[in-house]
Amino acid sequence: MHLTAYRPTLTASRLGLRGLACVLLLALLAACGFRMKGTSPLPFNTLYTNINENSAFGADLRRLIVATSPNTRFVDDVTEAEARLTQISMRRSMREISISPEGRVEEYELNLIFVFQLTDAQGRVLLPPTTLSSTREVPYDPDALQAKQGEIGSLFQEMQRSLIDRIVRRITSPEVAEAYSNREAITPETQDIAPESPEIPSDDMMPSPDRTPLPGPGMLPSY
Repeated sequence: MHLTAYRPTLTASRLGLRGLACVLLLALLAACGFRMKGTSPLPFNTLYTNINENSAFGADLRRLIVATSPNTRFVDDVTEAEARLTQISMRRSMREISISPEGRVEEYELNLIFVFQLTDAQGRVLLPPTTLSSTREVPYDPDALQAKQGEIGSLFQEMQRSLIDRIVRRITSPEVAEAYSNREAITPETQDIAPESPEIPSDDMMPSPDRTPLPGPGMLPSY
């Protein structure tokens, strides 16, 4: 009877200790700069970008930025923006990496390269020109052209989503927030960004004699 009477007290005591341990753990994580996954508000409320919002890439990027930073609003007029996310270039390419003894392509390497920077309204660089790339390898079978077209298209979309996630992580990083807070000390960028060059297939994308022709442009999805 004596032990039974004290069980509730012991249980409450244990729960109290566990709660205290959780509070101390959260405080320790906060002190170490740990941030739980969720929203990561940008330090500015209006953002302009030259990335086409009618493209799949532009639409998905906008959705993820707004989901990550709900207070952020995209504006069409660059003069209304507190910050500017500028696409400098984007390039997609395919190259042969495996050829059969008969000269038939057996495997391709897919590459997606995106270069961008983030500046404030006065042109001060918050995030310098940054290059992100994604690479995938895909086996090729000319006898299953339609299936391979679908596979390559899906891989490019997967690569695109990967780049978008990495872009958002870069612009919502603590370094960008700190740069924006201290932007008055940054010298405005004086050089204009070169316009994006047209995507021109490299030699690796050109069909070569006695080899399986590369898939048509439809295999490279537009963004």
